[in-house]
Amino acid sequence: MADMTKEEVLAVLAKVRGPDLEGDIVSRGMVSDVFISDNKVYFSITVPAARANELEPLRVAAERTVKAMPGVKGALVTLTADRKAGSAPPPRPQPAAPAAHSHSHGHDHGHGHGHSHPPQGQLPGQQPTQPQQREKPGVPGVGAIIAVASGKGGVGKSTTAVNLALGLQANGLRVGILDADIYGPSVPRLLKITGRPQQIENRIIKPMENYGLKAMSMGFLVDEETAMIWRGPMVQSALLQMLREVAWGDLDVLVVDMPPGTGDVQLTMAQQVPLAGAVIVSTPQDLALLDARKGIAMFRKVEVPLLGIVENMSYFLAPDTGKRYDIFGHGGARSEAERIGVPFLGEVPLTIDIRERSDAGTPVVASDPEGASAKIYREIAARVWAELGGLTPRPAPAIVFE
Repeated sequence: MADMTKEEVLAVLAKVRGPDLEGDIVSRGMVSDVFISDNKVYFSITVPAARANELEPLRVAAERTVKAMPGVKGALVTLTADRKAGSAPPPRPQPAAPAAHSHSHGHDHGHGHGHSHPPQGQLPGQQPTQPQQREKPGVPGVGAIIAVASGKGGVGKSTTAVNLALGLQANGLRVGILDADIYGPSVPRLLKITGRPQQIENRIIKPMENYGLKAMSMGFLVDEETAMIWRGPMVQSALLQMLREVAWGDLDVLVVDMPPGTGDVQLTMAQQVPLAGAVIVSTPQDLALLDARKGIAMFRKVEVPLLGIVENMSYFLAPDTGKRYDIFGHGGARSEAERIGVPFLGEVPLTIDIRERSDAGTPVVASDPEGASAKIYREIAARVWAELGGLTPRPAPAIVFE
């Protein structure tokens, strides 16, 4: 059989009745662009946020219909809670409690709280612009939440985040890590964690754990090969649920491994979470530094303190001679930190040991705690904690787009 087309999928979906049995989901414009890869079908259905829970059977019906098509290997269908969907019916009056839905893929999108817009927090010294402004809620039991970010991919940000978390733990702190890269989660592989997390009372999820580090990631909830094709409200909902509906327990620090760039996740964290600060990861090259400046500018604009810059892949150490080679240039991140007046947290060399241990899910701080690389990460962790010592989590500001 030839590969199926989007038109064939839409023709089948046109048989799925819309909410309240009015029309069908295709003619009402509720189906997003259909993505097909390796005979697996991915799309979302736009529904009113307030009705996300009651319309879960609609999602199930659409998914079942597509899976029944000849040649289809699988389907991933999600509900998008979009209040601006012109073709969706107006929401019915609902109770004040936020609506949510769960489905068989193992993740639960609480669209009610994920899509709502509560009053923004007030910055220190700032007069409230609205009487109802209040502080953003933190995470019960969690002391400081710090973001590890980069302006572009491929700079070793996730490896740095995992080893930073383990370094903080090695220095005597209680630490967890949240993998906020919804589209490309890597923490499960870096920490060598497989399986699905358990759900306990009140929809709360028990975090996974390895090396004494509590961890949560979208990678625990969906298959590694699954393409995540989500709109902004869905990303925000999933992120906030992984943050606030997980039994983190008592932690001194929660490290958040951010996706690269400046997108939905970064804005959600800045708006919804009282971040204590951000660590920027860069490489020595000028191009990487130009990208890093975008991340620095974003965090400064939303009033998130910059804890400092880490220069990753700072230099190459030959494994046979131990000789150092500055193959990417050197000192760019340190100079940038001095230029903008933020701490320089340290240099991490490019070594085969760090790469191989990361690929194997045995990060150097845990698997070779007395080695030179582990010492570097522990020193960076100590500097981060020292920077946090003068800071307290603050309410997140409103973001104004100019």
